[in-house]
Amino acid sequence: MALFLMILRKMVKNRWLELSLLVGLIISVALASSMPIYTHAILQRMLIKDLEVLQTNTQQYPGNAYNSAYVMEENGDQLLAETDAFMAEQSQQFGLPILLSTITRSTVNFELTPSDPSKVDPKVNRSAELTAMSELEKHIRIVDGVMPSTEPVDGVYEAWVFPELLTQLKIVLGNELTIVNKELKQNIRIKPVAVIDRADYEDLYWTNNMSDSRTKFFLPFGLFEKDFTKNKSFPNTFSYWNYMLDYHQLKLEGLEAYANTHARLTSFLSSHFNTYTVKNPAITTLKLYGEKEKKLRIMLWSLNVPISILLAFYLFMVANLITERQKTEIAVLRSRGASRTQILLGYVLEGILLGGVALLVGPLIGLQLTKILGASNGFLSFVQRAAMEVKLNKEAYQYALIAVTASVGMTLIPAVLATRATIVSHKQTMARKNKLSFVHKMFLDVVLLAVSIYLLQSFNRRMNDLVALGLDSMDMKVDPLLFVVPALFIFAMGLFLLRVYPWVIQLLYLIGRKWWPPYLYSTLLQVARSTTQYQFIMLFIIMTLATGLFSASAARTMNKNIEEKIRYKNGADIVLQTKWDNDAPPPQSGPSGFPGEASSIPLVKKRVQYTEPPFLPFTQLAGVESAARVFNKKDAYFALGKETRKTAFMGIDTDEFGQTAWLRDHLLDHHFYEYLNLLAGDSKAVLISKSIAEETGAKVGDVVHLGWNDVEGATCVVYGIIDYWPSWNPNPILTAGTKTGSSSDTTKQSKVDAPKLVVGHLSYIQNNMAVEPYDVWLKLKPDMTSQALYEELELKHISLSSLIDTKQMLVLSKNDPFQLAVNGVMTLGFLIAIGISFIGFLLYWVLSLSGRILQFGVLRAMGISFAQLLGMLMAEQLLTSGAAVLIGMITGNTASRLFVPLFQLTFDSSSQVPPFQVSFDPKDQLHLYVIVTVMIGAGLLLLGTMLSRIKIHQAVKLGED
Repeated sequence: MALFLMILRKMVKNRWLELSLLVGLIISVALASSMPIYTHAILQRMLIKDLEVLQTNTQQYPGNAYNSAYVMEENGDQLLAETDAFMAEQSQQFGLPILLSTITRSTVNFELTPSDPSKVDPKVNRSAELTAMSELEKHIRIVDGVMPSTEPVDGVYEAWVFPELLTQLKIVLGNELTIVNKELKQNIRIKPVAVIDRADYEDLYWTNNMSDSRTKFFLPFGLFEKDFTKNKSFPNTFSYWNYMLDYHQLKLEGLEAYANTHARLTSFLSSHFNTYTVKNPAITTLKLYGEKEKKLRIMLWSLNVPISILLAFYLFMVANLITERQKTEIAVLRSRGASRTQILLGYVLEGILLGGVALLVGPLIGLQLTKILGASNGFLSFVQRAAMEVKLNKEAYQYALIAVTASVGMTLIPAVLATRATIVSHKQTMARKNKLSFVHKMFLDVVLLAVSIYLLQSFNRRMNDLVALGLDSMDMKVDPLLFVVPALFIFAMGLFLLRVYPWVIQLLYLIGRKWWPPYLYSTLLQVARSTTQYQFIMLFIIMTLATGLFSASAARTMNKNIEEKIRYKNGADIVLQTKWDNDAPPPQSGPSGFPGEASSIPLVKKRVQYTEPPFLPFTQLAGVESAARVFNKKDAYFALGKETRKTAFMGIDTDEFGQTAWLRDHLLDHHFYEYLNLLAGDSKAVLISKSIAEETGAKVGDVVHLGWNDVEGATCVVYGIIDYWPSWNPNPILTAGTKTGSSSDTTKQSKVDAPKLVVGHLSYIQNNMAVEPYDVWLKLKPDMTSQALYEELELKHISLSSLIDTKQMLVLSKNDPFQLAVNGVMTLGFLIAIGISFIGFLLYWVLSLSGRILQFGVLRAMGISFAQLLGMLMAEQLLTSGAAVLIGMITGNTASRLFVPLFQLTFDSSSQVPPFQVSFDPKDQLHLYVIVTVMIGAGLLLLGTMLSRIKIHQAVKLGED
């Protein structure tokens, strides 16, 4: 109890210091706990989005659990009752709200004969089945007739029918039909009394239940069960159990239960029925989702590696600062008989008290932080979108507990080392603060830098192989080292520059030693003789700023390259094609002739003639800035002398194309427009790709021959050689080459085919080769929306055969779970780096000033004015924090330029056009400069305020004590 009270008194006495430590702990716990919360939330969103995409693409409801069985046993009624009960029970085990459940019974098809041949034509062959669906009457509307009776009327079963059945069987309402079959105990008479239709065409009730409504008589479900199922009137029947589950309520935690329930249903039906069906569209997605979840989780945590290292470094730095401040007190306690265990117990109890508060508050703050990040639309960009489902889970508290335990543990490490020191050794250590740190003594900075550079070269070799061979990067697993190495490089680079830093300070001191005023002279000596003392805070600032810059650059680069990839692939804002009239014969539905005739009379294939639709309406569309005609022929040929190559051929109108197409700057040797100006000077001018020039030896000025099948070619003149062109992918495509001499006939990818392109005049192609369908490229005005364009096209009755909307593709890419994860984690990393940098900076300088009160008091007593003292602090800040900021900026930019290009290893390199380019947004730099300025300004303001409150006599008295 006495120890506990002593700890409380010490905490109250140092309340501001303890509060600073508590704030740091809370934020560390919040950041640590936010990682699993955010990971869970993004994976949850990805799961639901994948199921929504499945529904859109396949038109199947993902939450549909559909089961059927064919019953042939004599005790079929008992088996069905058992199956009904089992299905009802297991449907609850999916763990999802049941929107709808349906049981359907159906007979096999039976021949039908008219009960009264005078009213119904007996010559028509008729067959149908009797069907009963539970709660059918709630989901239909009667078009004609009356509700069927729930009991036979004079031995006749009344039924609902869809109008298609009346047409198919050539009957009308009220016509009575009889099922006559030897296997039946008695003849069954059936009469349609009502024509029905679906009450709501969007009703999930009709999923899987609208197959062949032309041959079904629908009886009341209760009647069918009583008279047919229980009485075993039909030896063979079908039963269907259909459950509609609300898949939007599917949680990550419920995936295992969902899959297990599906497996139990399959097992039950397979063991009780010979013929059965189990369908659940979501199962395939969920099976694939397991692997996708694993990859995304690795990706997310890999992205978080630099931030995790930063957090660990921050906690260790804070613990070391506190211990350094209390080393004298520890040494005094040890000299007065206190055991090491007693001193360490005090630190443990203090850590438990602060850690307990952080553990309670931190996860709640982490939850709120994750909600904000869920609205990210890009790096440091937020929009109003549906909030992510975030919640505190067990994993969040586990990571929070680990963060607290780690912080307490790291607090104890310096304390354990401090308890080993005596007063004498402590004073000796304080007097030798300019000695090299352990890391620099062992040259660990040089070793780590060499390792990171070696790994960088290794990644670069792999990346070059991918691009050169056209390999798919998915063949190579995502390597977490890809994200660890940049953090290692930042750490090593920071340490290496800190090795050089003392020499720079010494150089500054020597340069102006005859001119420095006393306060600057004192500051330079203080910094030069205590470089080890400043290394922690400097390395911390370097790592936080460099990590922040790296996160910003990585996110900006990935976002921009994905956007440019989409823009380049499409070529323009809108790419569409209209329907062209032509004289092509209709497709033959029957045999073309006898074999003998086919061999004796060769068929001459006639080239199809097209009629070009008017182009002017596209240029007059509201909101369209420019429009261009772009002809593409994938299988053209290029001939130069004896060299002939298959190539893609593009025909354009140079002026309109230049106004409409998109191409990133600096991809070509000259500006995009200069190549178009070359073409414009000669109707026969063409541009050829570099791959054609390399393979055929073609050069500027050569006369070549161009054409394609069924078209007489034309001569053209090469005016330029290009590496890239809008919508054309120059990356090699890996084609399959069969490996000979192998008994297993294995096929391997062995041949690299370099794509080829020729660009010419569309008018020359149409006049000298052929008029064939072309694409229309549109460039929209900045304020024009896709929906407005669609409405304009519909208003002008422009019929389209295809349409590609770049804007919509960009929106989809931003909503892609992978993009959401990258932007969210990178934004989180940037904010974490800035937040803990600010807190760590203030905490360090407050502790530093508190430990130097005697020094400042003596300086004041010697005649140093308050203004000069403040100037000393400002100079010290610039020489330490300012230098750390500069080194952090250099390290962050260097790491970005070296390592961000490696992120293309996570994409398909063959489709990554234009090439990956590292991007820096000046706004990010500005944000950092503003934050650093505010940080140093706030630090100086706080230190100045504390300095102004120092009383000279108190400081000197403190020194005497």
